[in-house]
Amino acid sequence: MEFTTTEKNGITVLHLSGKIMGGPEATEINEKINQLIDSNNKKIVIDLVNVDWMNSSGLGILIGAVTVLKNSDGILCLINVSDRIKNLLKITKLDTVFEIYDNFDEAAAAIK
Repeated sequence: MEFTTTEKNGITVLHLSGKIMGGPEATEINEKINQLIDSNNKKIVIDLVNVDWMNSSGLGILIGAVTVLKNSDGILCLINVSDRIKNLLKITKLDTVFEIYDNFDEAAAAIK
């Protein structure tokens, strides 16, 4: 699993790829998200276009991030979510916790 960050229109985009399955990679993502929040990045979009699968550890990381951001008057959105991950979010009822958009432009319009 790999990730990169970019910034567009004052919004930080975290691009994830591979499988979010826990372990050292999940810790790296969690640390990166916390660094972004600590650096006062309160608008974060997580791009899942290249994420093949996510398990409960991956969901836990995202839940932690959305909670911290909401408590800091921030926002976290998910974009480019595959049908497989959308189903996982629906089954776990987390589709009501996350703001999910088809692409960056839709998320950016909602964040303003």
